[in-house]
Amino acid sequence: MSRGLGWNVVLAACLLFFAALIGLPFWWVLTGSIKIPQEIIARMPTMIPHSFTLQHYQKLFSASDYPVYLINSLIVATASTVLTLLLALPAAYAFFRLRFPGRAIAYRTILLAYAFPSIVVLIPLFGLFAKVGLVDRLPALILVNTAFALPFAIWMLRSFLAGIPKEIEEAAVMDGAPTLTLLRHIMIPLIAPGIASVGIYAFITAWTEYVFASVLILSDAKRTLPVGFSGIIGQYQIDWGLLLAGASVAIIPVVTLFAFVGRGFVSGLTEGAVK
Repeated sequence: MSRGLGWNVVLAACLLFFAALIGLPFWWVLTGSIKIPQEIIARMPTMIPHSFTLQHYQKLFSASDYPVYLINSLIVATASTVLTLLLALPAAYAFFRLRFPGRAIAYRTILLAYAFPSIVVLIPLFGLFAKVGLVDRLPALILVNTAFALPFAIWMLRSFLAGIPKEIEEAAVMDGAPTLTLLRHIMIPLIAPGIASVGIYAFITAWTEYVFASVLILSDAKRTLPVGFSGIIGQYQIDWGLLLAGASVAIIPVVTLFAFVGRGFVSGLTEGAVK
């Protein structure tokens, strides 16, 4: 066996190992959601289902508040993603191209906010939202998720803008293009992979956020999926079939998002790494 072939075998083995490490939990959740309860809690686990049932999904959508949690999460995650992109794009362009007093200090402050533990501001934010009447309302979660996603979004989009030749902007300015037109029609199409990357990051961050959703939301009708799952888990027993079915459905929006913009996300990660 040649040395090159040996390294290929090692590389293939490593890839298979990590693929199994990542894929097996998803397989376990998906297959467990269609097993009968007796097979789920059997002493000998089965990787390939020996039974098939949709009773867990029927119970999930007919006998629980899961549809409400799902809709709330979709509203919060989608609105947070859109708002993050709307704010991060002009901010990243301003920090990269425009010259104004305090630009460097403001940019470093934003990066510092990204490293700041979110749990530290939980109580002050609750007090602030209580005074303005945003406690137990979905806009509170949208604002919080946007605030914590913005520092990373601005930093990443700025790195993409750094890879665009300045001559392109200068040519547009010479043709009389104003700043907003330059950003909308020239810069945004050129950094589309970065926008896809930031969009996926913001969506997943809002989709999986638990701490603020569990504190700022008080009523069951406004809960999001991560908090709603805690209600499915009982104090003395767990309905594993219901829990696995809920987890399977929760994966669908993220998988769908990757299916539409996954290529741009991968391109964004690789291009942003060398900026």
